Amino acid sequence: MAKAYTFKGLLTNNGWLENATVQLDSRGCITAIDTQANHPKAEYVNGYALPGFQNAHSHAFQYAMAGLAELHEGTGIPDDFWSWRTAMYSLALQISPNQLEAIATMLYAEMLRHGYTAVAEFHYLHHDRNGKPYNNLAELGERLVAAAQNAGIKITLVPMFYQQGGFGKPAEDKQKRFLSKTVDAYYQLLDSSQQAVLQYSHANLGMGIHSLRAVNEADIKTVCRDFQNNRPFHIHVAEQVKEIEDCLAFYGQRPVEWLLNNTPVNAHYHLVHATHLNDAEVQGIAKTQANVVLCPSTEGNLGDGLFRLADFKAHHGHWSIGTDSHVGLNPLEELRLLDYGQRLTTHKRHTFYQEGHGDSGFNAISMAWKTGRKAMGATHDAFFAVGQPLDALVMDAQAPLVACSTLKNLCNTLVYASDASNTLGTLVNGQWVVQHNQHQNGERISQGFFKALRELGVR
Repeated sequence: MAKAYTFKGLLTNNGWLENATVQLDSRGCITAIDTQANHPKAEYVNGYALPGFQNAHSHAFQYAMAGLAELHEGTGIPDDFWSWRTAMYSLALQISPNQLEAIATMLYAEMLRHGYTAVAEFHYLHHDRNGKPYNNLAELGERLVAAAQNAGIKITLVPMFYQQGGFGKPAEDKQKRFLSKTVDAYYQLLDSSQQAVLQYSHANLGMGIHSLRAVNEADIKTVCRDFQNNRPFHIHVAEQVKEIEDCLAFYGQRPVEWLLNNTPVNAHYHLVHATHLNDAEVQGIAKTQANVVLCPSTEGNLGDGLFRLADFKAHHGHWSIGTDSHVGLNPLEELRLLDYGQRLTTHKRHTFYQEGHGDSGFNAISMAWKTGRKAMGATHDAFFAVGQPLDALVMDAQAPLVACSTLKNLCNTLVYASDASNTLGTLVNGQWVVQHNQHQNGERISQGFFKALRELGVR
């Protein structure tokens, strides 16, 4: 049934529209945006509608261990990314398809509660607990798509090519659920995944390579050569110092340097983390119009380091945000952490400044949304437009600081001084999926999640 909402404010690419009425068709797509006419049947929403945030990097199964890697006493080993990774592998070996679906459904519901309306699922948990492919090669990818459907979030499933344990090293036993031994095996997985996404009208397919260390040289080049630019291409790259050192030892080049010199990097590539770059790499990514996916809460948690955002921005580089291991799920917090990390290194407070556009909050929302849409494989340019679905995070106009803010200061108030308690809810395809911090199917989703976590016994 067609419906309409009148928002106290609607954020457009050109700023705020006050008392904006958005009319929808039966699919939840916008038929008109109006600030003049009186629409007595429209639902009045005393809130400010932002475009739904795009979560450009997620490993859903890792939500089960969020917050569990902080007990450091008596381990006897260095506590860094690589020890965390060993703990993550142990979790990956245990999860059943039912448990993965329950965990992902809870995670996606929480993403929606915080304002994400789409997620790119960087998926490499492919096989059964013995490392054998399921009869349905995309069994676990299909469970993630089902989880997205149950939660009501839009998903871009990105099945990853994962082949070996490090540069020139065989895979470890703990990695056996991730592996596709050949390019053909990966392509078969990709074809099966395509069938999985066709079962959900709001699912899309990406592709990619887990990392340079996870696939051999010839196969990296083959996959990148075969890539047809008809879907987003994701890859982890240059996250850790050890990764840089190992790549230099094996290839004689740094990871991003090697990628730029040996593959046709272009605007469809999404380089996740890219933490440790030299000047030529910063410039090279920007020149190719490739995109960087930044995950500040996870990068901080793992001690990765800080991306060279100021230098990248100077070359007109594009970036999006993701939640990765899900120690943080609030897009506003990701934007703040990204900004504050830069301020601590540059000693300046204008991280998101654009020439002629000094509104930091608006600039951050705009860049994260636009590049995030590209990471999903979507092409929309406008936050809200006729023909597009109404996907929005709605902030409470009565939250104390928000209620006292002028429109000039509103985006900055929302980005820098708000949290999930200031939200009215999240709309996907014109329907309230979350209202007043409660997901519409929250109790059922929570019960499934609690059951899965009790079975796993990891917490």
